[in-house]
Amino acid sequence: MDNFTREQIEEKKKAIFDAMGKRGQRQILKKGYDKWDPFQEPKDPIDIRKDKTKRTSQVLIREFLSQADPDTYTNSFAQGALEMCLGIINEEEKIRGMFEFACWYKNLLKIEGHDPL
Repeated sequence: MDNFTREQIEEKKKAIFDAMGKRGQRQILKKGYDKWDPFQEPKDPIDIRKDKTKRTSQVLIREFLSQADPDTYTNSFAQGALEMCLGIINEEEKIRGMFEFACWYKNLLKIEGHDPL
């Protein structure tokens, strides 16, 4: 976008926004139209995306499951952990909500003197 004036870039940005569906527009408005850059480079492929600790999803899930008791977890447990892992790395709002609720609930159990799940 180096060859365009600021006005041309803003026109293109508005045209892209106007062509989007209402749901997509709401997501952008929620995060802030001014912060939105429709011309940014695409994210890294999922297999090399890393979290804030610089670990890939494979490394994270391997570390987590190696510390879990293999006699007590099932395939469903491991699948749920993997979904959370991928959602956290991809910064999905749904997973963030699930994570924050789980942290809040664990703290609530601790405050009230119950054993966590």
